[in-house]
Amino acid sequence: MPDRTPLSDAAIHEALDDLEGWTYEDDKLKATYEFADFRAAISFIVRLSFYAEEMNHHPELENVYNTVSIALTTHDAGGKVTEIDVELASKIEEFVWT
Repeated sequence: MPDRTPLSDAAIHEALDDLEGWTYEDDKLKATYEFADFRAAISFIVRLSFYAEEMNHHPELENVYNTVSIALTTHDAGGKVTEIDVELASKIEEFVWT
């Protein structure tokens, strides 16, 4: 199980080097994806839900038509970014366009 200790700003920025399109703001890792249509966006959310549930780590999600915005933070670490946030972002990057 990934560590849920808050990461330093330096560690977060280092992790972002491998997470294209992700940003760090307001103590959250954030990304926005645009899909072909609403159905593709919802399908992505459903796929994401299986990974999130398996990890017992649930992202903040917003969906508007074909756009999905994700924010990752660890609530039981005081709302800070931890290793589990980086791990879930990496998993999302592995499957988002497959």
